Amino acid sequence: MTTLTHAGDTLTRNALAVLQPGFDGTTTVPDWVRHRIDEGLASVSLFGRNVQTAEQVAALTAQLRAERGDLLIAIDEESGDVTRLEVRTGSSYPGNHALGAVDDTTLTREVAADLGRRLAACGINFNWAPSADVNANPDNPVIGVRSFGSGPDLVARHTAAYVEGMQSSGVATSAKHFPGHGDTAIDSHHSVPVIDVDRDVLNSRDLAPFRAALAAGTRAVMSAHVLAPALDPDNPGTLSRRILTGLLREEFGYEGLIVTDGMDMQAIAGTYGFERGCVLAIAAGADAICTGGGPSDEGTVLRLRDAFVAAVRSGELPEERLADAADRVRALADWASVSGAAERSGGAPDTGIGLIGARRALTVTRGETYTAPVTEAPFVATFSPLPNIAVGDETPWGVTAELERRLPGTGSATYSGDGAGSQALAAAGTRRIVAVVRDAHRHAWMADALRTLVAARPDTVVVEMGVPQSAPIGALHIATRGAARVCGEAAAEVIVAG
Repeated sequence: MTTLTHAGDTLTRNALAVLQPGFDGTTTVPDWVRHRIDEGLASVSLFGRNVQTAEQVAALTAQLRAERGDLLIAIDEESGDVTRLEVRTGSSYPGNHALGAVDDTTLTREVAADLGRRLAACGINFNWAPSADVNANPDNPVIGVRSFGSGPDLVARHTAAYVEGMQSSGVATSAKHFPGHGDTAIDSHHSVPVIDVDRDVLNSRDLAPFRAALAAGTRAVMSAHVLAPALDPDNPGTLSRRILTGLLREEFGYEGLIVTDGMDMQAIAGTYGFERGCVLAIAAGADAICTGGGPSDEGTVLRLRDAFVAAVRSGELPEERLADAADRVRALADWASVSGAAERSGGAPDTGIGLIGARRALTVTRGETYTAPVTEAPFVATFSPLPNIAVGDETPWGVTAELERRLPGTGSATYSGDGAGSQALAAAGTRRIVAVVRDAHRHAWMADALRTLVAARPDTVVVEMGVPQSAPIGALHIATRGAARVCGEAAAEVIVAG
């Protein structure tokens, strides 16, 4: 049943204000987005489908801002493996795990500031980053290199540095995924993960980076669709009043924006229902609803708007709670519109800090069989796991392109599953083999492939672009701690130079 609404009334405007929808298309703003902005929509979000070039994104955001000068324009730009602004080329900046490995907070702050200036020059003023998750579970399928590391103190200091750096560029940060997504073996894109540890562990480990983010002044915190029974045995973080209001607001004293993780993820939509989950999130204390990564049409926005209006009218959602949420969205929009104005007119930076950071993050191990660098066109065998949904499958990764630039004629192929090593051996012929993997410790078939290659070809070069949990193998082993374009470039430099 459709709820009757009136575009000009306060309730409807507040219902639209808490939404952060995406939209299809790239170079122009759909008419329905313009209409909804006029009716109260205060935020929109951009995804890889909206990006062609930096100049095109700047033109797109200028069109959006012509409709509303203080519009929040959000993006999920973590750098490293998760990039939307450079979705078709790979990121110019290393990700969190690489920065944590270097453990230089000045570098982290500079990388975040540089990325922030690039976002601001494109007209983007709200970034759903950084990940403040402590990667306590090495089998974590969704966080991994998105985390600064497995130690809470390290993650805390780099989270704070990232927040300070990016917000110095006028782009609001959103520390995520509260109260922590690091100690999980399940991806919340698929179902509800459980962090079954006591409150003392959560306090000292998972919550420490979020306290650091708040102390650094983060303008937003993103909730996790994760069940932490020590905090709330019944509801995942995004839907938990105990966690969002009791812990984050009342105990931690946080007054900024709380934004949800994507509400179309199966942990919420598949368990509670999409519209129902969004209503429960606002009732629990969230202020902004992240949607649009999946559903990105006008009908989705109208259904959610009407669900909020109906929930208020039925008494399920207090009207003052919805109004408070909408006010927090507008307050962040006010801050961002002022703080980001100078950067939008300043142009994108070109400091090279990303490649500098990627080079510093490398760990290079030369085995007993290492004799010489790769000086002739090799064969690159990329062993690819199923794509992480947060990363997506559009963004290229590996070292093939960078080696091809240096050694024309480089051959390549991608493999997965049992027998991958034998297939790569057959395809390589007599050429030197460069084997590229991502989280080899999590995939038995991948580890088997590496052993097969190294046993047959001891001069094999191995590049690990995930979390380097496995012991180094091969004549030359390079751990990049991420698959950003600059990580591939840094690895290629070592492969050809030795």
